[in-house]
Amino acid sequence: MLSYLSAAPINHVLRGEEWALKRLQAFAGRTVRFETFPFNVDLTVRDTGEVAPAAPGTAPDAIFRVSPAAALRIAAGDSDAYREVVVTGDPELAQAVELVVRNARWDAEEDLARVLGDGAAHRLASVGRDLARLQARALASFTRNVVDYWVEERPLIARRGDVDSFVADVDRLREAVDRLDKRIEALERESEKSM
Repeated sequence: MLSYLSAAPINHVLRGEEWALKRLQAFAGRTVRFETFPFNVDLTVRDTGEVAPAAPGTAPDAIFRVSPAAALRIAAGDSDAYREVVVTGDPELAQAVELVVRNARWDAEEDLARVLGDGAAHRLASVGRDLARLQARALASFTRNVVDYWVEERPLIARRGDVDSFVADVDRLREAVDRLDKRIEALERESEKSM
């Protein structure tokens, strides 16, 4: 169901990016799955470079797994979130899809201009961009606050320095136990000799 709902807006964006259609045409007939718990979207590339919902039971040639949090960050324009995407399958197809996802953009202003005229479309698109930037800053701030809360207030996540310190303490304890073990063995040997 979600694959059917996704295909039309994706194709609308692709039609506005001729380079993206050409890039995907080389992969006609190949299927890509996007997994964001609890949803999956399976799309097959058409001969035109556009996409269509994959036929039921079609095995994907490439799979993109992304957490819901990373998906929101990507939607908000955070390019660092792409590092959290796990990609498996055909590397050439995956690379082409990633290039298109990262660089193809919907030209909302052009679509609005057809309905409202150039001036109104420009003003409305400008307000939309400002709102998107505000939303991205708010999401980044919220994410930082949640991480700080989990690290400082309700420690569910350990700081790297704390983990490194703990590991160093464990290593020192292990070395001390080894030295003590060797000392006990030496004392046992000495006591056996003296008997």
